[in-house]
Amino acid sequence: MGILSWIVVGLIAGWLASQVMRGGGYGLVGDIVLGIIGGLVGGYLAGALFGVSDAVNGINVLSIVVAFIGAMVLIGLSRMFLHPRRA
Repeated sequence: MGILSWIVVGLIAGWLASQVMRGGGYGLVGDIVLGIIGGLVGGYLAGALFGVSDAVNGINVLSIVVAFIGAMVLIGLSRMFLHPRRA
């Protein structure tokens, strides 16, 4: 998958994840980076858990869903470890 398609999928997935997870957001560049890394994490999880090889392979619905799930996992982990709620 080319760099342009990673950026497009990352933008869509990162923006969707930031909207669903609510919060302060990470800005446009942060959402793109979050979506791209989310695509890597989601692709790894799809392969490890479900045996789906090459889950993120272009600009299509499956790639966006996998990157979206990976981005949501990243947002959840970052909020859990970097911004714990104070009692």
